[in-house]
Amino acid sequence: MALIERLQKTTDAGLWTGRIPLTYNYTAGRAGQAFYSKLRDQGKFIGARCEDCDLTYFPARIFCERCFDRIEGNWVNIKNRGVVHTLTISHETYDGKPHKEPTIVAFIRFEDTDGGMFHRLDDVDYEDCYIGMPVEAVLQPKNKRKGGILDIKYFRPL
Repeated sequence: MALIERLQKTTDAGLWTGRIPLTYNYTAGRAGQAFYSKLRDQGKFIGARCEDCDLTYFPARIFCERCFDRIEGNWVNIKNRGVVHTLTISHETYDGKPHKEPTIVAFIRFEDTDGGMFHRLDDVDYEDCYIGMPVEAVLQPKNKRKGGILDIKYFRPL
């Protein structure tokens, strides 16, 4: 059967089993690269500002989601602190292995922005965490920063 022929019955469809070896490189894009470079070099966060919509996107973006204007380069400095919007405790790693100790993961909304990020909380017990808790970023020492999300070690309560 040729690829362009229409199948008449579902049983006519072929199935091949096996493995396809693939490699994948994730890129942060131009806005992500600007964010990670600023974080690595200066220890600061940036967002992107759309003046027409009165929005500050964090993490930074290239286009405004509302008006589709290009906002690349309209970078604004963002404070390295925010508030916990929601949180959970994780007992397993991303690959399903148990943590030595449970990890607290939170979505953090940042002051004066219309966004936030997921990251770990530390220097606090889970029982003491709450929605609305003010937190600040703890960064890797400058000589250990590589230009990625792990340049942020964790967030701690203010």
